[in-house]
Amino acid sequence: MKSRAARPSSGVKGPRAEIGNGILVRLCHGIEEFEACVKVERAVWKSADIDIVPIPLFVIASETGGQVIGAFHGSDVVGFTMAIAGWRDRKPFLHSHMTAVLDRYRDRGIGRMLKLFQRKDARARGISLIEWTFDPLITKNAYFNLMRLGAVARRYLPNAYGITTSPLHAALPTDRLVAEWHLRSPRVRGMLAGK
Repeated sequence: MKSRAARPSSGVKGPRAEIGNGILVRLCHGIEEFEACVKVERAVWKSADIDIVPIPLFVIASETGGQVIGAFHGSDVVGFTMAIAGWRDRKPFLHSHMTAVLDRYRDRGIGRMLKLFQRKDARARGISLIEWTFDPLITKNAYFNLMRLGAVARRYLPNAYGITTSPLHAALPTDRLVAEWHLRSPRVRGMLAGK
């Protein structure tokens, strides 16, 4: 019997959302769109190849119950979020490994659009938890995760990814908090409603 959390292969379009300012958020399909996500990843993190998530992992995430969601301006990918399927306490969840938006498209609400679409897709498949890690010292990101999305953080991972080549990490240990986004919780519903 097929799990409700599983998604058929990429022939299925999934939910779509047209967003203001000419931005369309939808599931990504195919190598060309995954390559475009990797280009965004390189532009945002400016990491050496050793730290870049490769195209095959985007394919695997897309084909095994995870997500690759793109923000498109015309035919260009200007942001994305990628999540890997997981299983904990006999329930499916998603680990949202990365979300990125090109610099020139920041502060337009695209990150929030990506996360809301991620929530919509997960809920449609019976998934009620999405987790991700974040740097607690980047206050804008922490505020977004905790106050705008309604995630909670109860776990701390010292130097979670080791020392990376990204200038964003400044050769510092990658200490992270784990955001838990309980998609159906009163906290999340209230935060997303602006309460």
